[in-house]
Amino acid sequence: MVRASLAAACAATLVAAASVTPGSLSAAPAAAPAAAVTHYTLDPAKSSLEFTFTQAGALNKGHFGRFPVSLDFSADNLAASHLEVGVDVTSLDTGDKDRDDTLRSADLFSVTKFPQAHFSAAQIVKTAAGFEAAGKLTIRGVTRDARVPFTFRTASEQGAAVGYMSGKITIRRLDFGVGQGDWKATDQVGNDVVVSFALRLTGH
Repeated sequence: MVRASLAAACAATLVAAASVTPGSLSAAPAAAPAAAVTHYTLDPAKSSLEFTFTQAGALNKGHFGRFPVSLDFSADNLAASHLEVGVDVTSLDTGDKDRDDTLRSADLFSVTKFPQAHFSAAQIVKTAAGFEAAGKLTIRGVTRDARVPFTFRTASEQGAAVGYMSGKITIRRLDFGVGQGDWKATDQVGNDVVVSFALRLTGH
């Protein structure tokens, strides 16, 4: 009797399986393709990279003349987005030759030994105010973690894709060794340096 019941159950299972047609099973929905990422490079003629610092109680401003930027970006595919910025530190300009020579000297930026600064961000995330690039900032041969907030908007100009990126970050110069000897003191030159950028980027 038990064997008959088991045989009947097996037969019923086989009949049910045979009655399933290929079209009667629902296929899992296909994953949506990732959004395309646009590669952007800097339009140097319409971009700026500036810095402000306090010296003897007065606010001073300067800028860098050469700072190539490479950005792969899509607001809908941040996982594939990343940012690379190089800064030619020798191109700094505060409008005062003596001050510029001092900033380039061995006790400050030491441009003879460290002519380039670099920021590399492999992670870009959405924030309430825009976006944030998290990566590594290298100045004067010292590398530290850095998070750079920015806004980004796209436009089409003369049939070409362009992006406008802007933001600012406060850097402590002594964290990177920018200030040796007497320049380590912060009573004359403040430790905080605000770096701001307004970039026009062309898509490719």
